[in-house]
Amino acid sequence: MFQFFKVNDPFRIIGLFLFLIIWTVVYLVFSDFPLTSTQLNWMLLGERLGDGYFLYQHILDDTGPLSGGFFFIMDFLFGRSPLALELLGRALVFFQVIYWNRTLIKYRVFDENTYLPGIIMLALFHLNFDMLSISPALLGSTFLMLALSQLFSQTLLQKDSSESTLLIGIYGGIATGFHPIYILFLPFLIFGGIAISGFTFRQLLLSLTGYFLPILLISVFYYWNNGLDEAFEIWPLIFFSEKYYYQSLVSWGVLAAFPVLLAIIGFFISSVLRGATINQQKQRQLMVVWVIISCIGVLFSKRQASFQWVILLPGLSYLITQFFLNIKNRKIISPAFYLLVIGVPVLSWWYMNQEIQKESTYFVKETNSTEYTGKGIMVLGDDLSPYRYGIFEGPFLNFHLSKLFLEKERSLPQRAKLFQMIKGQSPEIILDQEGEFAKLLIDYPELEREYQKISPGKYQIR
Repeated sequence: MFQFFKVNDPFRIIGLFLFLIIWTVVYLVFSDFPLTSTQLNWMLLGERLGDGYFLYQHILDDTGPLSGGFFFIMDFLFGRSPLALELLGRALVFFQVIYWNRTLIKYRVFDENTYLPGIIMLALFHLNFDMLSISPALLGSTFLMLALSQLFSQTLLQKDSSESTLLIGIYGGIATGFHPIYILFLPFLIFGGIAISGFTFRQLLLSLTGYFLPILLISVFYYWNNGLDEAFEIWPLIFFSEKYYYQSLVSWGVLAAFPVLLAIIGFFISSVLRGATINQQKQRQLMVVWVIISCIGVLFSKRQASFQWVILLPGLSYLITQFFLNIKNRKIISPAFYLLVIGVPVLSWWYMNQEIQKESTYFVKETNSTEYTGKGIMVLGDDLSPYRYGIFEGPFLNFHLSKLFLEKERSLPQRAKLFQMIKGQSPEIILDQEGEFAKLLIDYPELEREYQKISPGKYQIR
């Protein structure tokens, strides 16, 4: 298998496709991974946007505005379909793998052209099952990869392309619109452009203009819909709300230990023991900075789940490929390759089955209750299982963000606006898992007249 993918032959794409198909069958047919809290959150958001409400203005969630629009389209086409998320996610994964391999060949990143980066990156996508499903992180990382490819083009000697410079910024801005934490890559684009790719001042301004253009268009959209003030109020809170710890750092370390070890060895060999052209040195510097910024982004993400890792994969696949291309001992190469390409997906599959048996909070609890079937409900807490059969109504989707929003000091007009936000949607049932709605009733007596407490933590509209 190693020699098969080492050859530079476009027909190796068929091998990549078959690898993805085989593991898709294993994951989706022979495994029964339940719905995750994040997937349910995104489907609920798409439903609510389809009802004519706007993200930030009427719905409090940390999803990027472009991702919100994407999940609205998903709901319009497929409804609540986890299978659609899985299949479209794998299609996007396949695109990323092929595009990234093509980029590395096009800009002569390695001494020999090969499809090893493709199979390595595809194996890394199987580090955890939720990395293969559609997520804001996957959507945004696609555009960051497009930006990285354009940045690679700037490492070529005597290349000055205004179009490429503008695209770097535009792709970076779109990525931030999909996943706000990717704003951390703005310094990467600036540093990579100036220090590594040699941007002139004109190129820097052009790239920054491209970056802020998508964000400006998003702001114009909210302005036209009278929601710009609300958007400006919510956007900063996204970075300061509490985290959702779906998975522990220990579990991350167990799953990623072997690939990270190969990446470290690959970096050492390529930077210390092997020579490189000026262009390849620049490209290696870009990838090292990319990995550092990616790690920061993963650690600062509010939803601590493995789907956030997707932004690390271009850098890891680059460094691991250096390992396989520069070590010539087959007694080392063959076992390492099979451990990576076959062992990592198998370990991940086994580990996630163990997490299911432990009833991890990352998965939505199964319930046979039909108490909330077809009813409009709003959950103020981390347990989203009532939404499996109920209909999300009300403004508060992301509990941690909503909690931070509700704790803010407000002027009288702002208090009136908050009351109208809740009153205008009036969910039939409110499940107050953490006692936040009880606090709200003290400040808003009118709401207390609207809702009656029928059991601890449960309110129903009168």
